[in-house]
This record gives sequence, structure tokens and C-alpha cells, in this order.
Amino acid sequence: MRRIVSLYLGGPDSALEDGDAVLARKKMLCADKGFVPVLSSESILVETEVSEAMAREIYADRVQRLRLADAAILNMTPWRGSNCSVSTAFEAGFMAALGKPVFAYMNVQSEEDAELRGRIEADMGVELDRQGVWRDGFGGEIEDFGLPEDLMLWGEARRLFVIVTDDIYGDLTGFEMCLDAVKLYSD
Repeated sequence: MRRIVSLYLGGPDSALEDGDAVLARKKMLCADKGFVPVLSSESILVETEVSEAMAREIYADRVQRLRLADAAILNMTPWRGSNCSVSTAFEAGFMAALGKPVFAYMNVQSEEDAELRGRIEADMGVELDRQGVWRDGFGGEIEDFGLPEDLMLWGEARRLFVIVTDDIYGDLTGFEMCLDAVKLYSD
């Protein structure tokens, strides 16, 4: 086990209308557990105009923050579809490539939403083909392992906590569970 001090906090939180408040609560919870939060939203940019140059600067800054953190806690709550945010998936893969541990949580509104296939069914419909394979509305095969997320994201997370809540973007129960898991992992 390695000592974990700094935690990259990823997910769609900074894009939320009340994202600053959610992130402030997360920072406080990290400090209470003795961790230093590393937030992508705290970038200091040189570029002032929204442009490709700004996008590249943000990308480079976030990659540097991922490299600096000892581990990551990622909010894999479905975002703009059945799966977690694309950026969050990238962050999980990047941390995996660096050999750094990933802890994750996902908030959903019902037990049915706790499985990826259930969310895909709600989004676009699913159908069981003649070979017994679940297919989405476009005919693509669904990884149906009864998991809350794509198997590569689920498999990388040391822990992926799924919380059923009415407040899918504000409930931090899963985040707190991740902090406890990181503490156990690093002590």
C-alpha cells in the first residue's frame, strides 16, 4: 500500500449550477479526513478568450493535476446519457495508466438505474436478440454483467459505490464512502 495524501476529484460537479457549493463541501470533507483535494476547476488560465487554445490549456492543466495526485475519487453519476461523463472516463483511464488507484461513486434515482443495462433501456430501449444478447436501440451489444458502469470503468475502481438518492448531483454519501475507502487503502 502507498500513502495517499492528495486526491484528484473528478466528475461533472464543476458543470453543475451549484457546482461551487458541491466542490466546497467536497474540499471540506477531504480536509476533515486529512486529504488534500486536487480540483480541475481551480485552473489558472493564461488564455482569456474561449478558443481551441483555451481548451488545450485546460487539457494540459488537468493532465498535470492527474499526474500530481496520489489517487482519484471520481463521480461516475450518469451525465448526459446512460454513462458517466466522458471526461470522467478519460480521467479514470489516465489514472489507471499511471498506476494510481481510482475510487468512484455513482448516484442514481432508483434501483433499476443501478445497472447500466437498465439505464440504456430507459434512454434508448433494448432488445434481446435470438442469441440471447441484449442490444441497444442502435443494435449495439450491451455489456450485460449486472454492473453499474462499463466493465472497464467498473473494473478499474478499487471501490465503486452506488447510492440511490433523489439528489443525484448533490448527495455526497458515495463520496464520503470513497474517502473512508481511501483511508483504509492507504493506512
